[in-house]
Amino acid sequence: MEQATILIVDDEKHTRDGLRLSLEDDYDVYVASDRAEAMEVLKNERVDVMVTDLRLGADDGMKLIEEALAMPHKPVVIMMTAYGSVDTAVEAMRRGAYHFVTKPLNIEELDLLIKRAQRSRTLESENVSLKRQVDEKYGLDRLLGDSEPMKRVFETIQQVAPSRATVLIGGESGTGKELVAHAIHNLSGRPKAKLVIVHCAALSPQLLESELFGHERGAFTGALERRIGRFEMADGGTLFLDEIGEIDQATQVKLLRALGERTVERVGGSSPIKVDVRVVAATNKNLAKMVEDGKFREDLYFRLNVVNVHLPPLRERPSDIPVLARAFLREFTKENKKEVREISPDAMDLLTTFPWPGNVRELRTAIEHGVVMSSGTKLTLRHLPASLRAAPLVLPGSRPAAEAAPAEAAPSCKLSGPPAFPESLNLQEMENLFVREALRRSGENRSAAAKMLGISRRTLHRKLRELGLVDESDDAED
Repeated sequence: MEQATILIVDDEKHTRDGLRLSLEDDYDVYVASDRAEAMEVLKNERVDVMVTDLRLGADDGMKLIEEALAMPHKPVVIMMTAYGSVDTAVEAMRRGAYHFVTKPLNIEELDLLIKRAQRSRTLESENVSLKRQVDEKYGLDRLLGDSEPMKRVFETIQQVAPSRATVLIGGESGTGKELVAHAIHNLSGRPKAKLVIVHCAALSPQLLESELFGHERGAFTGALERRIGRFEMADGGTLFLDEIGEIDQATQVKLLRALGERTVERVGGSSPIKVDVRVVAATNKNLAKMVEDGKFREDLYFRLNVVNVHLPPLRERPSDIPVLARAFLREFTKENKKEVREISPDAMDLLTTFPWPGNVRELRTAIEHGVVMSSGTKLTLRHLPASLRAAPLVLPGSRPAAEAAPAEAAPSCKLSGPPAFPESLNLQEMENLFVREALRRSGENRSAAAKMLGISRRTLHRKLRELGLVDESDDAED
């Protein structure tokens, strides 16, 4: 453990000097005779533990405690007093003191107390750091987007998080349902408690029942000892049930009882166990349709669907794609120790027109691929996955991607027209789009792009200059 900095505050010189001599071999020790000197040290030094007398001449040690604990880097406070009493101890603790000792001092006892205070301080700092990391990873700041659909999602999360209501998160795979669950938990009144996650689709019915509710020894073959279920693990916190539409009918009945009675019963057990758990569930299926088809219990559906959060697919919020792409670029540039600082216009055009069937998860993977494959400061078309470059162009007003004919990665014939363009495009804009599409399909190979367009490479380069699609560094070409 790093050597702690200690501040001794006492108006008696022999006490100050005696404590300094006793502690300076193990600590970096400062001394002060009154409140003014103590505050001067606290302002100029990063003090870990302050040991102060209750009486400081005309000064009040209690007042010093309040001022010290109001500092940006507040020390852990231990109070010394020759007037030890229960009332004094309670008041010192109420003001924020970690502990108190009575005079005459036992140096070994004080040293032990300082070490405990230091460990407490270190643990507190680690917890703050960990919470900051969790907030950065799972807070609302990870759910990026300025579009109206995402603003509605943010508003719902902030409204429902502090409540005890059960939440059902819907949306296609890859839209960020687990991030929403983390955000709801972190913004709730129980963020210090556990968030326990169960991926329902990954478990067989018997295993899922055991995972959720636990089992007693001998409940089934292989149950060699008692096991605590996820409901009990999450007691006092949040239980996130991902892909809730995958659970079987028998488990649905037990889950309904757990939600209604706030009790669980282990497999093979007979005693109900009280649990205080906030349940958040998620699904990429249409549970209402499953209820109609008799595949999901209606009463359980209503229990789960107290508040519904629907995450829109990425194709319905294209204005958020640049924000997400740049955030992922920063993340993977740092992770891979690269110098990629921007995304080229052509690459961004592709990102914003691609339909993203895998949603945000697929976009994140594409940017990671691009960062890994890049070698300069700019992520360009050729750095993106070939599957993106080969996909048909999707434009506002054009046919959906599912209706468009598949395009080959690098056709040898002339470029056939992309999906029907919006009527508002003028000739120059149409030409711009055809050139961009040819470059995209060819992976920015200008010779191949020129061949698709049925023009010479020199003519293509001239078009690129006219359309502002050529880098200054390439202007000397041809």
